[in-house]
Amino acid sequence: MRIDIITALPEIVEGPLDVSIPGRAQRKGLLTVSVHNIRDYATDKHHQVDDSPFGGGAGMVLKPEPIFACLEALSKEGDEIDEVIFLTPDGEVFDQSIANSLSMANRIVLLAGHYKGVDQRVRDELVTREISIGDYVLSGGELPAMVLVDAVARLLPGVLGDASSALTDSFQDGLLDAPVYTRPADFRGMSVPEALTSGDHRRIDEWRDEQRLEKTRDRRPDLLSSDTDSTTTDN
Repeated sequence: MRIDIITALPEIVEGPLDVSIPGRAQRKGLLTVSVHNIRDYATDKHHQVDDSPFGGGAGMVLKPEPIFACLEALSKEGDEIDEVIFLTPDGEVFDQSIANSLSMANRIVLLAGHYKGVDQRVRDELVTREISIGDYVLSGGELPAMVLVDAVARLLPGVLGDASSALTDSFQDGLLDAPVYTRPADFRGMSVPEALTSGDHRRIDEWRDEQRLEKTRDRRPDLLSSDTDSTTTDN
């Protein structure tokens, strides 16, 4: 899989790409992430990529020319681009199902807005999907882009040491994950639940199912539907 990131501030994203799951995915040759500085595509001598908004108002807006030029250059190299995603607070809220679908793509481009945003013509003509990581505003789309890269990279076959790990994450089936414990079995008088040390795999699975449902009911009841509730209870 290839992910291209278009940004005015590449230094924000370059470091995190080399470590943890994204770094592992790239070292294994399962993921290529390329960062593109839109200043390299500006045509004026100052490499200006933003300007004040028409009609007045606070903030600066990313200009269309360098973004169009960058994306046109990217479209001429490598495989066909499946999605051009703009990270923006007013996009669809990112969730596990979106991460799952994007992990099936061959190549995606992430456009990280900054300042007050990007010229609407970029969104109208180039962007195929707009994604938000939550109902709040950050200084730019670089950190949301990193969230998306990390969430997608760990789903690529062969990235995680245990392929089943991603399948049991929170939200994969609409429920939160169960509590997890490791050694020692007793720490300062706090013991691991007996079911987990019983060696009985059916009992362990039942305990985990019960805990997942209980946690979801308590913390995220909005995730539960009548179908999910009854299906999990029947297990």
